[in-house]
Amino acid sequence: MGGPGVGAEVPTLTTHDVLSAAKSKLPPAEQTRITTLENNVDRGDVKDLKIKQFSQLSHFWGDTVGNMPLSSFYLGEAAKLENSEQNLTFAARKLLSYVFVEQSQPMQTWMATNAKELFEKALEINPKNDSAIVGLGGCYMFGNLSGNPMEQILKVRKVAEEHPDNLYAQMMLALGAVKTGQYDKAIERFLIVIQHQPGNLEAIFNLADVYDREGDKANAVKWYQKAKDMIEVPEAKKRFNKELKHCNSNHKYFFITIKFIYNYALW
Repeated sequence: MGGPGVGAEVPTLTTHDVLSAAKSKLPPAEQTRITTLENNVDRGDVKDLKIKQFSQLSHFWGDTVGNMPLSSFYLGEAAKLENSEQNLTFAARKLLSYVFVEQSQPMQTWMATNAKELFEKALEINPKNDSAIVGLGGCYMFGNLSGNPMEQILKVRKVAEEHPDNLYAQMMLALGAVKTGQYDKAIERFLIVIQHQPGNLEAIFNLADVYDREGDKANAVKWYQKAKDMIEVPEAKKRFNKELKHCNSNHKYFFITIKFIYNYALW
């Protein structure tokens, strides 16, 4: 993803900043609708009602606008009120997944900060929640968060060592290996994930990208083609075919296509 490393200082975005920027891009009718939904939350004084209203905001940003990070953020707001380990972890994992395809570091940090809070709340309920432990480590690895990231990364490694079949841990460490240029280790872990989950598009795309970075074009194209064959959304497949022609060492192809696939095929 480039730029400063883990813990580097980056401009701070507030949720107000993120929402204001997103709303400014909406047509007037949708701006009015989102304002109404937000005002309903502010006026709500019953927990179940607030949960319903946060869910409506999540659906608006996801289904109507296609802004999946904000949709996931509001899933997390509902999960906080529900205080459900499962829902907190689910919302946190969704939000963290967009850190991997976001190229703006302030946005990465905003998403990781909010995902971190959700993972921590899930761990308060169940300190042995491996998914939350791994996700929390991912927030530090990829979210430019301050603090002591190595402590959290070591916890992710411990999960992977004790439970080699924990594919979330394997995936997180594979992505971490890519970030630090340890491509052989990344390939090894991506292949573990794909062995257990042959349909994991995220792992397949990342494996293809690592081969691309190493200059192994034959394997890069092989895995990109595997991904293409699995894509069912016609618009995504058409875009994929176009972008595949530009598979080259500058990785522009990867970032464009993986983000497109997340928006149109995976979610």
